[in-house]
Amino acid sequence: MVQKAKILLVDDRPENLLALEAILSALDQTLVRASSGEEALKALLTDDFAVILLDVQMPGMDGFETAAHIKRRERTRDIPIIFLTAINHGPHHTFRGYAAGAVDYISKPFDPWVLRAKVSVFVELYMKNCQLREQASLLRLQLEGGRQSSEAKESAGLLAELSARLAAVEEQAEALSKQLDETAEAAAVATAAHLERKLSGLRRALDALEPGAGGASG
Repeated sequence: MVQKAKILLVDDRPENLLALEAILSALDQTLVRASSGEEALKALLTDDFAVILLDVQMPGMDGFETAAHIKRRERTRDIPIIFLTAINHGPHHTFRGYAAGAVDYISKPFDPWVLRAKVSVFVELYMKNCQLREQASLLRLQLEGGRQSSEAKESAGLLAELSARLAAVEEQAEALSKQLDETAEAAAVATAAHLERKLSGLRRALDALEPGAGGASG
């Protein structure tokens, strides 16, 4: 049974949250509402999210401040953030969004199709990362169980398959960078950096499972 990804929607206006839910419901994922930055940070303490849609103009803790808190936390700093703003203050305002850790910055009113397409890319990457982690965990259990001969060969085959799947995700990440590059260069740079960290971490985890990897001898 495939578990649904969670998408965090942060906006102080109920009508905006309703509109986002209407746009993203077609993705058939779990949509979680937060009406303030504080509420968003509370939700992030217990749940894992594929992507965060964060309104910039909010009373109290605004979007920039909320993003800064998210990026400071080890648990949440790699979650992609898409900023939504009703006011376009020009390049400086947009740059501040990317500096705060956003992977994209969209001005309202936005095209529902474009927003849905961008969110779906991050959801797909999140799901693939989850699958890779689960498979790597199962493989580690097999290896730690000390199974030999034919089972060891099966494990080696599974390792190769995981490596190939990770390579496919790396290709998708490259395609994502090119796609975002068409809309905003800064967004592509921010996204590429985010995905690089995630994918290099997964690649290191797989390398550590290779027979003869550091710590295996002795």
